[in-house]
Amino acid sequence: MKLENAIVLITGANRGLGLAFAKEALARGAHKVYAAARNPASITLEGVIPVKLDVNNPDDVARVAHDYSDVTLLINNAGIAETGGFLSDDAEAMFRRQMETNVFGPLRLSRSFAPVLAANGGGGIINVLSIASWVTGPLLATYSATKSAAWSLTNALRQELSTQHTHVLGLHVGFIDTDLTSDLDVHKIAPQLVAERTFDGLEQNAHQVLADDATRQVHQALSSHPDVYLHALDH
Repeated sequence: MKLENAIVLITGANRGLGLAFAKEALARGAHKVYAAARNPASITLEGVIPVKLDVNNPDDVARVAHDYSDVTLLINNAGIAETGGFLSDDAEAMFRRQMETNVFGPLRLSRSFAPVLAANGGGGIINVLSIASWVTGPLLATYSATKSAAWSLTNALRQELSTQHTHVLGLHVGFIDTDLTSDLDVHKIAPQLVAERTFDGLEQNAHQVLADDATRQVHQALSSHPDVYLHALDH
């Protein structure tokens, strides 16, 4: 799928990776870029169309799918991350909060926009996943579990939407250099580079993008057939 002349809706587009996606979509000739955020006043990038959207609000999602029915590419970027393991005192509440945004948010958007994309020729969906879809630890245990669920969701959507010719791409990446990771002393990749590599993959019809070295190394170590999960269980 090409970005040129595409009509793109990006959730969480006011900062970080979402903002980088918006910039790169404009640079590649997208016809329109809808930049969605809970507070549309926080969208300041010239050339985009600010959209009010809380991915956790079903009414918001339904309204946006109705009002922006020309979308050909949905980017489920909005997400939250909280640190802590499953044995921490607030683990259940923390897990529920992250599941709501990181899993049910993309599910709501994908379900609502599936008929929109079908009507517009199929289009595409990009789900922002993580290296934490595959590996975990006490620091990001609850977050990792939500990204594992989002990865499974992405694989299922890819199979279910194939009949309407909607291309579904999962982006896996490690730590991105944004304000969300500013307190972490770890290797980080620039968000603009992630956006570039993701759109390169989309334009090459890839099913997944492994945006940094750490993610590629973990993926390679998963098994001798690392793409087995791209196929349905009944294959």
